[in-house]
Amino acid sequence: MTMFHFFNCAILTFGPHAVYYSATPLSEYDTLWTSIRAAVVYLVTALVKLVCLATFLNVSESDSFDPYQELLKAVFGFIDVAGLYFAMTQLTHRNISQNHKFQAVGLGWAFADSVLHRLAPLWVGARGLEFTWDYILQGLEANANLVFSISLAALGSLMWLRKNKPKTLIPIIYACAGIVATMPSITSYLRRGLGWHLPKVVGFELFSSLLIAFISWQLFVACQRPSN
Repeated sequence: MTMFHFFNCAILTFGPHAVYYSATPLSEYDTLWTSIRAAVVYLVTALVKLVCLATFLNVSESDSFDPYQELLKAVFGFIDVAGLYFAMTQLTHRNISQNHKFQAVGLGWAFADSVLHRLAPLWVGARGLEFTWDYILQGLEANANLVFSISLAALGSLMWLRKNKPKTLIPIIYACAGIVATMPSITSYLRRGLGWHLPKVVGFELFSSLLIAFISWQLFVACQRPSN
């Protein structure tokens, strides 16, 4: 029963990444190598961010919300944006379109995040003797992060790769990218500052990810229209 629960949670956590790759044209255009290299860039970015957090953040004995510490975390969260910029603009990609490039990079980015932050807790905790909803919620949270990562990559492609975008949309693009980049601090405030429980926070993340994805899709479509 414990292994059955583990496999269920693992499929919920990592399965959507494989489904997304197989169900979209990414598999047809052989973008797996692009996703793998984006995952490697994510791991390097996570290491840099970890060093910065360990250097500048103080270890708090309480679980209360500290605005100064969370502000620093939000600032360091933009290291992810820098890493994503490198993956989108500096890595050489095979002859794939901009549409497929940001999806492949976002997919690899999200998968590496799930492996780094969720695989070990899942392996240790989901095989426990007592059933808990925490790891199912963790899988749902990984799904929300997948949507956030692909949305941020789409917004990044508009910011860095598309030159002829409408000027009226530029502030919206940057605002949405800033919201996605600071989402960990937002959820931390909901948990520690407002005392939200994990199911409520995960529900907020799922709703926010779908909303950001819809807005990103609309922005992407609007930027692809020929300018008058």
